[in-house]
This record gives sequence, structure tokens and C-alpha cells, in this order.
Amino acid sequence: MATRSSAKILQLTRTLCRSLKHQSSSLFQLQPRRSFLYSFSTYFTEYWSSPVNPRRSLSLCSYSSLSEESQAPTAINYSSLLPEEKYHSLANSTIHDLLEKLEEYGDSLDIDGYDIDYGNEVLTLKLGAAGTYVINKQTPNRQIWMSSPVSGPSRFDWDQNAQAWIYRRTKGDLMKVLETELEQLCGKSIDLSSIQF
Repeated sequence: MATRSSAKILQLTRTLCRSLKHQSSSLFQLQPRRSFLYSFSTYFTEYWSSPVNPRRSLSLCSYSSLSEESQAPTAINYSSLLPEEKYHSLANSTIHDLLEKLEEYGDSLDIDGYDIDYGNEVLTLKLGAAGTYVINKQTPNRQIWMSSPVSGPSRFDWDQNAQAWIYRRTKGDLMKVLETELEQLCGKSIDLSSIQF
């Protein structure tokens, strides 16, 4: 009888845990979620950790695991990843070298509306009907942001190991992305590998 009772409690506990994790019912919105979960967790923690309970080694949901899911992600301290002085040095040299390369590239093309402009730390590359690129520094995040007519917005972080600006989501290298897209849009290849950081 005790085994059947323990099995029912275990099943009820798991069902309640799944319900708490995956649903946000009005009942829980009316009560402070923390106090309800704390009571629930305390009761079952005491029960399952009791020395007389043969199933105490089973892992159940707990207050700590539920509260972790409800918390916002920890903010990244970008200044600890890349000091501001180092960031400015890398980002400025990247954008200035890009400016020179894109000016040379434009001289070799016959595209109406090709224009390149740099001001207020923003590099704008117009490709006429093919669209416009905007590349700029984003100092608080220690990133270079790019808006592309092909791939949309991207945020590139400096990767010390690769010695390159990398977009974390796609693992794309800023220079390689530009080489590929510009060749696609303009019909002529461009070599940005000579840009040194």
C-alpha cells in the first residue's frame, strides 16, 4: 500500500512540475509565484530527503530549477572581454582599411549609383539598385554592426583566436561575408584578406 501511495505522489509531483514549467495559468498569476513554488519545493524536498523514504534519490523539479528558468539571462560585460582602447584600435583600423579597399573596388566597377561615404564612424556603401551597406562601430557592445541588402543586420564580435570579426549566430567572418556578397551583387570578386588587424 505504501508503494502504491508513493507512486501516486511521484506521478502527481511530476505532473505538477510539468504544469508549472510549461503553463502560465491565471491561478499562478494571482499569487506570488515565488512563495507558492517555495512552499511546494520545501514540502517535497523534506519528504523526498527523509531517511525513511526509499525513493529519496529520485530527482524532482525544485524551486531553484524553476526560478532559474524565469530569470532573465545575465548581461555580458563587454568591457571585460575587450578593453575599450583595444576595441577602438581594432574597429577603426578595420573600417578605415575597408574604406580604402571599397574605394579601389568601386574604381574597377561600372555600376550606376556606386558611392562610398564615411562620417561619424559610419561607413555607407551604396550599390545603386543593388542596395546599401551600412557598417558602424557599436562601442558599448564592443562590436561592429553591419546592415546588408543580402543578409540583413549582423553584429560582429572580435575573436582573438581567429583574429577576425565574427558573427556569433552564423560564425560568419565579416571580411568573408563581404567578399561573398559583393561578388554576388556586383559580379566581380574583391579580396579583403589583405586587411590586417
